[in-house]
Amino acid sequence: MVPQYHKTMSLELTGMSDAVIAILRLDGEGNRFIPLTAGACSSDDARRMLSRATAEGLFPGSRSPQGALAGLWVYFSAFEPAHQVAQDLPTKEGSYWHAIVHRMEPDAWNSQYWFNRVGDHPVYAALSEASSIAPWRPGALIELCESARRRPGSADEQRALELQLVEWQLLFSYCAGRATMK
Repeated sequence: MVPQYHKTMSLELTGMSDAVIAILRLDGEGNRFIPLTAGACSSDDARRMLSRATAEGLFPGSRSPQGALAGLWVYFSAFEPAHQVAQDLPTKEGSYWHAIVHRMEPDAWNSQYWFNRVGDHPVYAALSEASSIAPWRPGALIELCESARRRPGSADEQRALELQLVEWQLLFSYCAGRATMK
């Protein structure tokens, strides 16, 4: 079953620190498609800024500062730092980012392993709404990404890029959101 993406989203920057906004403005303000396969960091400036920053400094009072930092590394396609941050975060969010990194590696089996460790997650309901997958199944996006990589320029590739971006926006917003939010 191929997910059908039907909603457009734009990352809401309100409430984010000036440093995070400046970093995201280096490449699409959180709205650019993230490649389906990990590669080199898309911005040398972002790499420098993120390398000097701390999660708590970028995301004071957030639900998961380390999770949000992993998300920034993912957004800029920096596999190794994203993997390191996610691997060291023993939470659902750490497992989720870890699963995304392995999906982009690509290592479908390892990605599914980490998604199994996530269990249910609050962003799944919104992902279900943004796709034709109800309830949301991370494995469906893994399968779509695997298929899309073999068919560059296809409708499947476009859907995979769109869903992956929505997934990133939702998980990043969740992690960067205030700790007091449910």
